[in-house]
Amino acid sequence: MFIKKRRQAIVRQELRKIRRRLWRFCLMRTNGNYTDADDLFQATALRALDKARQFTPGSRFDNWAYAIATSIWLNELRSRNIRLGEGVDDTGETDIASKEMDAETNIFASQVLNQVMALPDGQKLAVLLVYVEGNTYNEAAKVLDVPVGTIMSRLAAARKKLKLWAGEV
Repeated sequence: MFIKKRRQAIVRQELRKIRRRLWRFCLMRTNGNYTDADDLFQATALRALDKARQFTPGSRFDNWAYAIATSIWLNELRSRNIRLGEGVDDTGETDIASKEMDAETNIFASQVLNQVMALPDGQKLAVLLVYVEGNTYNEAAKVLDVPVGTIMSRLAAARKKLKLWAGEV
């Protein structure tokens, strides 16, 4: 019983540390839908606390939490497809304005985010995990449960599409 409570305390502490990053991952995972991202974030936190005994202290907690979020979201999509017979609708532009950045930087960041959000799901998540979160290819592959070569391929395709958008052909 003591070990279970200790692990839950560790998970609770780690969740606090990565709260913003995990929510951002959930937002990307849900294609920019704030409501779904909030729900996914909460479900991920609850599942992480419930499965705290499965977390290995000293390993990368963020990747463990991302894997939980991915699993929950894929189950949600399957459930929606069964219930509704249709996919998830895109929510359009995502607002990422920051008070710390000037207006021009905010506009550019919003444009870049919209282009990243327009990428196929696998490419978008690979970009987030590797370029934004700083994961290695191996770590991103584990989170998304795909081979490392798939991550490399997705990133190459994403870079190509983003260069086309930026006019750097």
